[in-house]
Amino acid sequence: REMRHYQKRTRYHSVRDVIFNKQRVAQTRNDRVPREKLFACTYCGKVFNRPKKVVIHQRIHTGEKPFKCNTCGKFFAEAGNLRKHQKVHTGERPYSCSQCGQTFAWIRNLKNHQQKVHPKIKIVYVCKYCGKAFPGLSNVVAHQRVHTGERPFKCDTCGKLFTEAGNLKKHQRVHTGEKPFICPRCGKRFAWICNLKTHQQSASCGGV
Repeated sequence: REMRHYQKRTRYHSVRDVIFNKQRVAQTRNDRVPREKLFACTYCGKVFNRPKKVVIHQRIHTGEKPFKCNTCGKFFAEAGNLRKHQKVHTGERPYSCSQCGQTFAWIRNLKNHQQKVHPKIKIVYVCKYCGKAFPGLSNVVAHQRVHTGERPFKCDTCGKLFTEAGNLKKHQRVHTGEKPFICPRCGKRFAWICNLKTHQQSASCGGV
């Protein structure tokens, strides 16, 4: 089944459009999609900003596992998961404990080690796509949406989608007219802090 949604300026394409429309595939060969174009899963409707991400996501529904380990024959849905699995055969252990130097094949094993052996050190959460570290789980979850294209927060007024709830709240000021930031010099109000700072630096407000 195929899902298409149209909401004002935002256009959604099903992944079948992406795969079978040669012209559109050529336009998105590098997985770079204009901001206004989003791609929806044909099975559950989940939206992504890159066609490649939809293809990977849909393997959850289809069960497709196109990546095969040449050593043991095990199949995987994503190339990244295959690379992680191959550490079993190669013995690669890229994650090391900063406290004792012990190495691990997977980040989860390093975290378990730190919790048990070094409980006083601060645990960091690492992005599984790029390795960037964050102080909290919610931070890394929000960051990983940069890689997955997931935008779970939707504006009920215009349908625009966002990766973080905070960005949605800021956007909604466009519709509500809320201006929470006040210039202490002249009393002028602004919807966003960046606009207030620009105003304060301007000659009209006594800025340099």
